[in-house]
Amino acid sequence: MDEKTLMIAGPTASGKSALALAIAEAFGGVIINADSMQVYRDLRILSARPTPAEEAAQPHRLYGYLPAKEIGSAGRWRADAVAEIEQAWAADRLPIVVGGTGLYFRALVDGLAPVPAVPDAARQAAEAELNRLGPVDFHRRLGRIDPESAARLAVGDRQRLVRAYAVRQATGRSLAEWQAETVPGLAGRHMTVLLDPPREWLYQRCDQRFDLMMAAGALAEVKALAARDLPKTLPVMKALGVPHLLAHLGGELAIEEAAGKAKTLTRRYAKRQMTWFRHQMARAVRLTTQDLERNAEEIFPKICDFMLTPVS
Repeated sequence: MDEKTLMIAGPTASGKSALALAIAEAFGGVIINADSMQVYRDLRILSARPTPAEEAAQPHRLYGYLPAKEIGSAGRWRADAVAEIEQAWAADRLPIVVGGTGLYFRALVDGLAPVPAVPDAARQAAEAELNRLGPVDFHRRLGRIDPESAARLAVGDRQRLVRAYAVRQATGRSLAEWQAETVPGLAGRHMTVLLDPPREWLYQRCDQRFDLMMAAGALAEVKALAARDLPKTLPVMKALGVPHLLAHLGGELAIEEAAGKAKTLTRRYAKRQMTWFRHQMARAVRLTTQDLERNAEEIFPKICDFMLTPVS
């Protein structure tokens, strides 16, 4: 197959997975995850990963392939995604990259700085230093060794501050220096489809889906996470729904209050996603209806044209 890639982006609960599956079935595709929470195997329910039956229907890649104890990154995901895309091309199948993490799409298309993996020991040392100094003094400390990162990061942005500090300590170079060596973007041609349904419909979907997650065992999933005594700073422990269900398990919130707070944050997150995608993917093919069949009818002819257009 020519070096062509289809991308399906959109906010949470907008129907991306169902559309990707329909396209994969029609065009012989490989579905590649671009959601920063669906990479974790411990969060099948709360991250709304495709079901086992859906994953068996068509090839799915990069879903649930990282353990909760690891910290995923755009750089790691990009390397893994490029490898999967190239394997799809080699097998004469269409790579279909689908998800809601805008940074992942940007890293894939535009390229990303080759920042090396930071050893766990360096990250843990940075976290310990932040805890010892407090956020304000830690921010000042970062400013002395990496003034560019400190200037663009807020005092309260714990995760990025720790990363910048750990990178500088582990590699001897600042993030800015690494980022000046950005690797090239994705080869070939790509087409982007953006699911952009009506806001009120999307908010209702977010609420309904959380109720379905609870019925499917989301609380048990979080209880299993809690039993592992993982650091609260890990991305998986901050996924939508996890902190509030942990609070319920700890006796701090009634289940109704925990669910209500999780739904509110999910709706706010969906709103931020919609804003980002509308601004950053202005040239994408937008699908504004919420009906899968109507979306398929609209997008399939465009995909056919895309597939038939030679790569220049």
